[in-house]
Amino acid sequence: MTEVDLTVHPKAAPPSWPVGTDEAYATARRSLAAAEQDLRDRIERVAAARRALPPGPLLDDYRFSEGPADLDQAEPTHEVRLREVFGGYDTLFLYHLMFAPDATEACPMCSLWVDGFHGVLPHLLRHTAVAVVAKAPLPRLRAWARRRGWTGLRIVSSNGTSFNADVRAEYPDGTQRPMVSVLRAEGDRVRHFYSAPASFPDGGERGIDLLSPVWNVLDLLPDGRGDWYAGNDYPTGPDGDGGPGRR
Repeated sequence: MTEVDLTVHPKAAPPSWPVGTDEAYATARRSLAAAEQDLRDRIERVAAARRALPPGPLLDDYRFSEGPADLDQAEPTHEVRLREVFGGYDTLFLYHLMFAPDATEACPMCSLWVDGFHGVLPHLLRHTAVAVVAKAPLPRLRAWARRRGWTGLRIVSSNGTSFNADVRAEYPDGTQRPMVSVLRAEGDRVRHFYSAPASFPDGGERGIDLLSPVWNVLDLLPDGRGDWYAGNDYPTGPDGDGGPGRR
């Protein structure tokens, strides 16, 4: 087995496997590292193409409903315009939560993504406004956010508006569509920059998997992600039991 001599190549990265690894593993891991680097480069090229998109359409200044920042407080509620959701930022990262007006719970997979955004919220807020929008009535939406522990995350309801349909976060039959959007402020107007649904145009899933640490971690495990699907039936807050492996 050949190891990199860091005294001769001080800037070279050391091997990513333990001392004593056999050559078969080391060879396979080097090949995998090359594939991972190629994937990194492809992702960078896609990100550059995304940033180079021409201007999207101007959006209406939709009127949403919003409650207090404290999710434990039900009142007062107020109307907030889309442009106002930006606050002092030039951009808004928006998650379109699948939570229909007549549903009792939000989509568990959508909630998984929002759990992740909530966990890194202080970092995201260094760069952009962040909000979750859903078509469920505001009281039910806030109750869900409270159950999930989304403290500090801006929650707005688009109930009674055409926003979901207009930005294609809703199918013609009213079924909600999981999606992320990035919007830009231009003076007192809002311009669409980018949206990505959870499914690709070919109908395949994993459209926004790169935005969730869950899938990236599961893909590192020996068994991969398998056919696991997030659920709303296990603890997700800080007092949760953590799953069967935790003691």
